[in-house]
Amino acid sequence: MTNILVDADGCPVVDLTIQIARQYKLLVYLFCDTAHNMDRDRAETIMVSKGADAVDFVLVNRVKEGDIVITQDYGLAAMVLAKRGLVIDQNGREYTSDNIDQLLHSRHIAKKIRQAGGRMKGPKKRQKENNESFENGFKALIIRSIKKEEL
Repeated sequence: MTNILVDADGCPVVDLTIQIARQYKLLVYLFCDTAHNMDRDRAETIMVSKGADAVDFVLVNRVKEGDIVITQDYGLAAMVLAKRGLVIDQNGREYTSDNIDQLLHSRHIAKKIRQAGGRMKGPKKRQKENNESFENGFKALIIRSIKKEEL
């Protein structure tokens, strides 16, 4: 059975994820560190002690093939793909073997620019369209995952 795992620290679609998963009778696990309180009805919260990438490693160790992970972290997305999970960000973009290398490379270049004292533009303010894109992409992943299970 497909599970939904959410890298919940700073995730703007936690409630929307739970609402959609409920329609498909799927379990939702929220992973967060002790600095965040993520108690939600209809979701199990897994608290992880603070530390660089601590949540990521606990989450990726729980992923099974066909599970759906919601994250904006490219590194975590790459690890989930290696475990044959499905990954989507909060704006509905699916991470795949076709785009993850480019995304990781872009993150690396941005880090080098920041280390050299350069500045990068931050993310745009979240819009209603972002939630709509997420909802469409998330539902498509759920349907694809369920169909795979039926085979």
